[in-house]
Amino acid sequence: MRNRKALLAAFVLTNVLLISSRATAQGKTPPVSADWRTPTEICEYRCTPRYDEAMAYVRRVVAAAPKQVKIEPWGETGEGRELVGVIVSKNGVFDPAAIHKADRPVVYIQNGIHPGEIEGKDASLALLRDMVVTKTQAKLLDKAVVIIVPVYNIDGHERVSRYNRINQNGPEEMGWRTQSNNLNLNRDYMKADSVEARQFLAYFAKWLPDFFIDDHVTDGADYQYDVTYSIDFGPDMDPALAAWQRDELRPYIEKSVNDSGHLIGLYVGVGEANPLKGLRMSQDAPRYSTGYMIPQNRPGLLVEMHMLKDYKMRVGGNYELLRAILEKVNTDADKLVKMNRAADAATIAAGKTYDPARKMALRTAPSDHATPFHYLGYKRRQVLSEVSGAVWNQYTHELEYTDIPVYNDFQPTFTVAPPRAYIVPAQWTRVIEVLAAHGVQMKKTTAAWESEVETYRCTPHWHNVLFEGRHPMSIGDYNVDESHYQPMCDATKEKLFYPAGSAVVPMDQRAAKVAVHWLEPDAPDSAVQWGFFDAIFEQKEFGEPYVLEKLAREMLAKDPALKAEFEKKVNSDKEFAGNAYARLSFFFDHSPYRDNRLGLYPVGRLATLEGVPLQ
Repeated sequence: MRNRKALLAAFVLTNVLLISSRATAQGKTPPVSADWRTPTEICEYRCTPRYDEAMAYVRRVVAAAPKQVKIEPWGETGEGRELVGVIVSKNGVFDPAAIHKADRPVVYIQNGIHPGEIEGKDASLALLRDMVVTKTQAKLLDKAVVIIVPVYNIDGHERVSRYNRINQNGPEEMGWRTQSNNLNLNRDYMKADSVEARQFLAYFAKWLPDFFIDDHVTDGADYQYDVTYSIDFGPDMDPALAAWQRDELRPYIEKSVNDSGHLIGLYVGVGEANPLKGLRMSQDAPRYSTGYMIPQNRPGLLVEMHMLKDYKMRVGGNYELLRAILEKVNTDADKLVKMNRAADAATIAAGKTYDPARKMALRTAPSDHATPFHYLGYKRRQVLSEVSGAVWNQYTHELEYTDIPVYNDFQPTFTVAPPRAYIVPAQWTRVIEVLAAHGVQMKKTTAAWESEVETYRCTPHWHNVLFEGRHPMSIGDYNVDESHYQPMCDATKEKLFYPAGSAVVPMDQRAAKVAVHWLEPDAPDSAVQWGFFDAIFEQKEFGEPYVLEKLAREMLAKDPALKAEFEKKVNSDKEFAGNAYARLSFFFDHSPYRDNRLGLYPVGRLATLEGVPLQ
């Protein structure tokens, strides 16, 4: 009896292995034993595992393949949960310096920055298994090293409810969008207010990935695609990397994902608007994960699974897109590594001198030039709602095929010529701390220094609603129209004082573009825009009205030109004319008593480092 059972077990195992080998040869995923089903597969895609359950599965994979997988802690969330990366390397090398020395591309897969959008976690667990346990995707490790962050926003992930995503079709329960301070981590890459963002920046600098993937789920319109994505290739990106993403990566992943049985298309981020009018794409600002890759000279891809497709389809589509990207990275491994290094070298070389004619694009917008796009949508009815009083879009799920224009030919709308270096006064410690968090290299002045420097005088325009815990300037969320941006700051030269210990930021370094985005006040995610310099716009000295009345009369009598200017403003500006204090302040602002530093940006732009007392 025992021998019969042994023979039967051997027969079953032999046939399972045979089926597995045949499926692998045909490029198909073989049947997975119950022992290796992911938690989501076990519950038949009705659920997504809690963080501890997901990590338990990862540890089982590590135990099964310890020479290929390593769990690497890299920080803690605000609520004390451990942030980890899962490093997957076929030859057991887990040291970033050794991996880069061997010219192996590093791919960083980030999941759960918005934990309600959690398909990437479950797709990554299945992909991890198939790379090192079932081996059906072992080829994805031929040259690439993969870092999987199962969940970035763990605190939000553990705030579980079935009511966290009203727009989404499953799973049964999911996490919350923001972290424990109610900050959206995908708006925090430049300002780095959260503890998670600060630790991510250090981890990113340690590994310096060659390709970055951020897994999300859409809101917005209904359409046929279950997989959508976005990549950046505008004029603010390194030209070679932009061309590779646009002309090589994009067609490969579209064909590969479509061939897998899923339907992939461009990210349609138009909400309640009508996609048939065309898609006006946007280049990601560096507050976003993939937008932050641009000044870091690294390519990135935003995954956006379609919210209304069922969870099994979304997890499967995410898996196929990750697979396709990794296939392309392995195929182009040498080319990708060389392009990234060349982009870094070009940034360093350009920073060695100050060339006023060399411009860097800080804001972009699509031109009026459109390319055709065959859009696979659903027909919709529009009815007048008796509830809202507005038009109600009702999707019919009747297939609709339409050629629409896509506006994705990006042009610069605001540029600057980076200086040889910036100098930040020592007292602006929070600004300097953010630079340090980004890995920007700085030198300190060894003595007080006073000199004429290039800088700006700025007139602030604060945003009218609270955004990410701040009242930023002229700044909104994604899909902001940058085509008519009006700068707040005018270039000037001023004699400024810098105490000992002030931070000097040379531009001949790899992270120079990050520093430019942080220190140029009109950049979309600069320290000025996010309110780090708000105090320079506050008037601290005032005149009492009875004193200003006397001063005004003296100035009017002495200066006919000032008198004419005042009268013109009274006659042309009704609001000014009706505001008694504004009229008196006009004379204070034109007097020697005014604060000549009001709105004066304290950061200097240096054309040379000569004469600056440095370490």
